[in-house]
Amino acid sequence: MKKTSKKITEGLAKIGIVPPKEGEMKHITDAQMKAARKAMESSTEHETSDIEPNITMSPKKKAAIEANATQDQYHQNLVDASLNEGGSIHPLLINSEESGGLGLCNPSIYDDGKNNFLVVVRNVSYTLHHNEGDQKFQTPWGPLNYVRPDNDPTLRTTNFVGKLDKNGKAIGGLLWAHQVNTSKFKKPAVWEFHGLEDARIVRWKDQNGKPSLYICGCRRDVKEDGESRMEMSKIKITKKGVKETFRHRIQSPVDKDAYCEKNWMPVTDLDNTFVKWTNPLEVVKAYPRTEGYRNSSEIEVKADESTKLDLPYDPRGSSQVIPWKGKYRICVVHDVNFWHNEKGDRDAIYWHRFVVWDMDWNLVTMSRPWKFMDGRIEFCCGMASDGDDLLITFGYQDNAAYLVRTPESVFERFLGKEL
Repeated sequence: MKKTSKKITEGLAKIGIVPPKEGEMKHITDAQMKAARKAMESSTEHETSDIEPNITMSPKKKAAIEANATQDQYHQNLVDASLNEGGSIHPLLINSEESGGLGLCNPSIYDDGKNNFLVVVRNVSYTLHHNEGDQKFQTPWGPLNYVRPDNDPTLRTTNFVGKLDKNGKAIGGLLWAHQVNTSKFKKPAVWEFHGLEDARIVRWKDQNGKPSLYICGCRRDVKEDGESRMEMSKIKITKKGVKETFRHRIQSPVDKDAYCEKNWMPVTDLDNTFVKWTNPLEVVKAYPRTEGYRNSSEIEVKADESTKLDLPYDPRGSSQVIPWKGKYRICVVHDVNFWHNEKGDRDAIYWHRFVVWDMDWNLVTMSRPWKFMDGRIEFCCGMASDGDDLLITFGYQDNAAYLVRTPESVFERFLGKEL
């Protein structure tokens, strides 16, 4: 006679066996128990969780936001504007003996309280060669090429976590930084992109309710076809360094067969919550693996398709989504245009925008596109508030990592709206 757990009870129901009532003892064969467990395992992370749209927008408001986001562009350089209005820019450097002298890029920043700003910096095993301007001096492989070591054809990512050297508004780079130790996870990579890419750093409550640090990015080395999924990588900072202690690979909330999931934006004030899409909005909550959860993620907020702005490119995730002034949630998103030139070689150009929602996820406004430093390949992975300023982190051509302090006046000017 076997007493069934809640999980097994659900599994029995899935295979068509009436589970025992509370207090009832019922004979369940070993074969039935095995089938029930298999049914629950196969259901985990494979159920869909779509919802009816719960965010709408009036045509008048949509037209106003769309007009602001698509108005004729003039030259907008965020770093230049920030410097002209009292802001500053700072390189985020890692000792070359630790980084291998290769690319540092796409950093993320998080305010961990008490003036303690943490940063994660991506270290890549290549140097990106990209032609700017008239693109007269291209490589034999075109204007955009990943130059890799001869003995390592893979695209490897390692991550460094550090603390910002900050005193008031004065910033002196990184006070310390340690490479994330991933030795707990020994399963070899099976695809050519190795490691957690474009990680955003955040502190959320874990499945046991304990506030924990995570770096959240995409990983493509788990399956042989390079399937990309967002992963929540739990880290622990000690006197000896930074160690990864837990990984949760997040299944898509609806399309479990989707090939590429990446650039979900962590919402810093909502545990385990991401903005998956911006236009139209889709907010997803992830469930780190624990008994009782059947979905790895679920859609919690979904804007009606009628709210979608008519934009030239789909805005994609960049920074985290952070609270602002107690009234709003704000983030940076990116636009990208991929194309092949007249020789058939690939190329790309990136722009960024600011997005503002109220605390109920109603879209307030979206800025027109802008550049950080006028490079074609620029990428933002982080933002935090510091008083009335924004600290925004970005990579330049996959070869340099920077932080720009942007005054509120610049933010609102670029936004095209006073909040």
